[in-house]
Amino acid sequence: MKPIDLIEVQEQIDAFAGKKVFIHLETTNGAYANHVNEKAYNVGAFIRNAQVTYEHGKIKGAGAAYRVGLKTENGWVYAEGLNAWELDDKNRLLMAGHDREGRLMVSLEISETAF
Repeated sequence: MKPIDLIEVQEQIDAFAGKKVFIHLETTNGAYANHVNEKAYNVGAFIRNAQVTYEHGKIKGAGAAYRVGLKTENGWVYAEGLNAWELDDKNRLLMAGHDREGRLMVSLEISETAF
């Protein structure tokens, strides 16, 4: 993965707009928080292969963290804290946010085929 470039990522988000796509969205502080502090409160969310069609999407932010919102007919899909991305060999847009130690904290992935 490489650091987010607003223009490149926005072009990829736009390329999926109006199509039925599969979404993977995950957030976690999971075992990382418990490992450091056993009293830490763990949180996380996970959804995989939810099929949506989004009208438009937007990436915003600067520097170390970005947010992506996808406007669907019934609401929004939203991820914050993203800092890396790639378009893989299966034409899937993979975006992730890693902490200072390189651990995954958030991911948002968009694909025309199931993950």
